[in-house]
Amino acid sequence: MKIESIKGQVFTFPSRRTSDSAGHSHPSDTVTQAKLAMLTLTAEDGTAGRVLAPVEVIRPFVINSFGRKVLIGQDPMDRERLWHDLEHWQRGSAGQLTERALAAFDQALWDLAARKLGLPVYKLIGGYRDKVPAYGSTMCGDELKGGLSTPDEYAAFAVKLVQRGYKAIKLHTWMPPVSFAPSVEMDIKACEAVREAVGPDIALMIDGYHWYSRMEALKIGRALERLNFTWFEEMMSEQSIASYAWLAGQLDIPILGPETAAGKHWTRADWVKAGACDILRAGVPGVGGIGPTLKVAHLAESFGMDCEVHGSSAGNLAVCAAIKNCRWYERGLLHPFLDYDEVPPYLNSLWDPMDADGYVHLSQKPGLGEDIDLDYVEAHTIETY
Repeated sequence: MKIESIKGQVFTFPSRRTSDSAGHSHPSDTVTQAKLAMLTLTAEDGTAGRVLAPVEVIRPFVINSFGRKVLIGQDPMDRERLWHDLEHWQRGSAGQLTERALAAFDQALWDLAARKLGLPVYKLIGGYRDKVPAYGSTMCGDELKGGLSTPDEYAAFAVKLVQRGYKAIKLHTWMPPVSFAPSVEMDIKACEAVREAVGPDIALMIDGYHWYSRMEALKIGRALERLNFTWFEEMMSEQSIASYAWLAGQLDIPILGPETAAGKHWTRADWVKAGACDILRAGVPGVGGIGPTLKVAHLAESFGMDCEVHGSSAGNLAVCAAIKNCRWYERGLLHPFLDYDEVPPYLNSLWDPMDADGYVHLSQKPGLGEDIDLDYVEAHTIETY
């Protein structure tokens, strides 16, 4: 079996989300037409592998210069070799072949193979479980009345998330361009309010989004220890491994990382060696695919560490279900003004449906788990390449 064609499509869909000047997602008062892309790899027997990704990830230049050059005529079952062949081109791509683009090709290969074999991807990897407990991951704080603009509003929303079934919640607090952000004091107040609201039995985490200095991160970390938080994530720039090693040595609360650091599984090995984290972090888009994310998870397991998978996606959920050393699936981003459980028009169903007990159940259909409405995509396609 050989890969015969590669296609990218850009399509539109109605959305009630907007981005601020720093790129953080927030609810919008108006419905706008957002854009999304679909990458399709088709084998000569007609079997197709597909994945959805942001438009800037699946661009004509990336498909023409790297995807078609490396993948056309190749056996899609040779995922490991093809990943390395693509990754080789990153060095000379001037940043065009990003980790997210590499991950899109990798996931499409996994989807194609799983469909050919009639298996869900997590079973093709080697399934460990068919449901995963989820934590509710909030959007960044805002200045919307009734949204996430005060510690009390975070607390009220946390109560609703617990009522929905979540047994764990992660806060993303306020970040620029919010007028008073970043603020150590406000972050601590939000954490205190949420802990008081949900009680001692709900696991709580916080993502500091790399704004803080060592001493500011230490102050927040001390407060989180008092509040019995489960982990502390990305509170400083992840370019400084030494800063994380220093903080991990000062605090008892587990340090989680790295989330966004470049270098795939190789960088994460350096974090373990440096003692810069207690729990490793990787996500399929961020490290270049399912393959390298599994390598990070197995690396962590070899050192007796957990590996928490970053972000909501079908690929990330498949990894969570295929490894033992991951406690939670990250579900979100969540906000009081948005209904995460509402199925977007380009899907027939959610890839991560959650029951009343807080478990996300894996699809048993062949493939990655993105139940794409192909008729909708075709009807709303504005560009094909």
